[in-house]
Order: sequence, then C-alpha cells, then structure tokens
Amino acid sequence: MILINVKFAVKPEHADRWADITREFTEATRAEPGNKWFEWSRSLDDPHTFVLLEAFEEGDAPEKHINSPHFQAMRREFPQYLSSTPLIVSCPVPVDDWGPMGEIAVD
Repeated sequence: MILINVKFAVKPEHADRWADITREFTEATRAEPGNKWFEWSRSLDDPHTFVLLEAFEEGDAPEKHINSPHFQAMRREFPQYLSSTPLIVSCPVPVDDWGPMGEIAVD
C-alpha cells in the first residue's frame, strides 16, 4: 500500500475549526475506492499543527485521488487557512493494513 503522512500548519484563527473546514474533503476521500484510511490528529506540542495519516491501495488509487474533484477543490481552498506549505512523507510499504505492535501486548 501507499502510506502518506502530511503535516499541516494551520493559522491560529482557524485551528479550532479545522475539523469542520476539512470535513467535506475528508468524507469524500474516505469514500474513494482504494482508500484504506484517512485520519486527522492534532499535535500535542503545537495546537496549530495537524497531521493527516492516509493510506491507499497500490495501483491507480493514489492517482485517482489527486485527480479527483474534491482534491482539486482542496488545493484551491486550503491555502487560505495555512501558515506554510504542508510537509509530506509518501512511500510504498510492504503491508496491507495496521498490525499489532510487538513491543506492547495487552491481555
């Protein structure tokens, strides 16, 4: 699968509304064929930083995502809410889903 992590630095005046601002884009992406997950987290160190964890099946799912109407709308709309260009890590990984952590076991 393709694992993608994106860090968004949101302007302070928009940070508390980020879930609402991103809702339509998030829901549309989660509904895409080939999307495995699309989850937002807020940094504990900086309340204006949000991290998006997303994964897609290999093949054409990532390309279809970036060519989708909702992705193109996001490209136009999100910059007004951001204080800098998002940072990304994107790479193929040799797994298909989350797995149990080997270092911690819960009985």
